[in-house]
Amino acid sequence: MINKRVEAAVNEQIKREEHSSRLYLAMASWCEVTGFPGAAAFLYAQAEEERMHMLKFVHYLNDRNGHALMSALDMPNPEYKSLKDVFEQVMKHEEYITASINELYGVSFEEKDFTTGNFLQWFINEQIEEESTMRGILDKLNLAGDGQSGGLFHIDKELTTIATARANASTTAQ
Repeated sequence: MINKRVEAAVNEQIKREEHSSRLYLAMASWCEVTGFPGAAAFLYAQAEEERMHMLKFVHYLNDRNGHALMSALDMPNPEYKSLKDVFEQVMKHEEYITASINELYGVSFEEKDFTTGNFLQWFINEQIEEESTMRGILDKLNLAGDGQSGGLFHIDKELTTIATARANASTTAQ
């Protein structure tokens, strides 16, 4: 049976992962209607990935004889200033998720719940990859500069490629 403090912390992380999925879905929608189909595809894939993270936490908690709870969520921001603004917000959010997973790891360690700590290792590694990917995208957006449609066009095309590669990798992993 899972420790109650750890269970509460995992339920908070479930809420954060679900919010992440909805946030990236809102960002994808903005990109799609603003003329960035590659960024939209990338963020739709990110939204699905976050949903899968949420489900991993749900199944883990239920498998440990806890009870995964679905909490009410606020509506994510539907408007952004630019593609760069979108990815700056994504980066900020990924850093927040990294901090929350590290905090959850700390709780599991304090409670001597090493099973949960072991479970969280996958998420810790995932966050390293996510932050690195987002930093790379932001670096390219910074190089393109504001209002440089040619540069944004190429970045948007590259995001389509990244989304396709991630989808193929996800299908292969299953």
